Amino acid sequence: MLKLYNTMSRQKEKFEPIKDKVTMYSCGPTVYSYAHIGNMRAYIFMDTVRRVLKYDGYKLKGVMNITDVGHLLSDADDGEDKMAKASREQKKTPYEIAEIYTKAFMDDLARLNIGKPEVIAKATEHIDDMIKYVVALVEKGYGYETSDGIYFDISKFPSYGKLSRLNLDDQIAGARVEVNDEKRHPADFALWKKAPKEHIMQWESPWGMGYPGWHIECSAMSKKYLGAEFDIHTGGVDHIPVHHENEIAQSEALEGHSTVKYWMHGEFMQVDGGKMSKSLGNTYTVSDLMQKGFSPMCFRYFCLNTHYRKKLNFTFEGMEGAKVAYNRLLTLLDTHKNGTSKTEDNVIANYKNQFCEAIDDDVNIPLALGVLWTMLKEAPSKDIYALAQEFDKVFGLSLDQPPVREEVAVPDEVKKLADERLEARKNKDWAQSDKLRDEIAKLGYVVMDKKDGYELKKA
Repeated sequence: MLKLYNTMSRQKEKFEPIKDKVTMYSCGPTVYSYAHIGNMRAYIFMDTVRRVLKYDGYKLKGVMNITDVGHLLSDADDGEDKMAKASREQKKTPYEIAEIYTKAFMDDLARLNIGKPEVIAKATEHIDDMIKYVVALVEKGYGYETSDGIYFDISKFPSYGKLSRLNLDDQIAGARVEVNDEKRHPADFALWKKAPKEHIMQWESPWGMGYPGWHIECSAMSKKYLGAEFDIHTGGVDHIPVHHENEIAQSEALEGHSTVKYWMHGEFMQVDGGKMSKSLGNTYTVSDLMQKGFSPMCFRYFCLNTHYRKKLNFTFEGMEGAKVAYNRLLTLLDTHKNGTSKTEDNVIANYKNQFCEAIDDDVNIPLALGVLWTMLKEAPSKDIYALAQEFDKVFGLSLDQPPVREEVAVPDEVKKLADERLEARKNKDWAQSDKLRDEIAKLGYVVMDKKDGYELKKA
């Protein structure tokens, strides 16, 4: 029985879909720059949830948005649009910027074995849907007009803040919201912004030329593709206090009922124990990792070893460990692929049961990986290999590929000592042979005698 942790209730709940096909909305990227590995962890989480659902036999209709307009630099609905800023700085149109970084994002999804949701929805292609949504909210009394836009009146939505469970006054005191004398409440948020003539992205609307707020796109597009109520909404924990809180307010205000059954959020990735952000200059991309010798699957393996609801601390030392462990995993699987033993059916059934219990316990992939490692201790068997490949439908780790056999570049100094030792052995000078072996060991290498010479390996 699948159980998922629901951020709204703060507890694990039995998963019971609304209809036969599971409906799922995932907050996608704002395509003004390259996605960093912290962003990609969120999409590995999204993909893993999808994989578990499919493994459990559910059919899926997933939607992911591409934000190519409306995401302002500040949560307080002020500052420049991120797409417009990137356009100005990179001297390209916003559409060119969106095309470049959307392609880069999709390339990263493919590298990391992240399956694309069934619908990819670009904000700029759904402006009419957003305008209709805002018009409906205004007609119901939830939206009001100011000189710079249309705002949502949170005083009309008494349960505002129920997802984050934060005191609204504390949020305001936290300086996320700047004073706007025209707002009825400091935390009222923009549904639609009126655009000055020089604004690079704008569309006709009942309120003149303008562009949508960031939050309205998710409400409008989830309703269009998934209906007035859907099963799962995923995103990062950073979305909880503002973006998802606002999304809940405008969606429930319009529909008059809850629109999401299970809210699921992935935790932050840190770097060296601290915050990761572009402004701090400590972000890395998948391409950066590849240039440093880490395959995308090593990074995926690194992410899967920590539960999605726990913070994950990124270090290159940790990545080195993941690289070694992942290659060890492939080596063991290669042994089973060529194994000749027969694994009893009841043993296979037991491992499969343990695996299913792990993934059905709020997508506990670290525990499921533990089942895999334990299973690989069995005598080499094609049965074990086949079961591992079945598990990989959830892991997405390309466990059918061969292990990487890295060639070790041996220093000339070590080779010279090994040649001298070979000569000493030919002369039956065992004392000198032992002495040279110890010198080679001090340099970090092991010499192994062969019938026709020797072999050197890194210690």
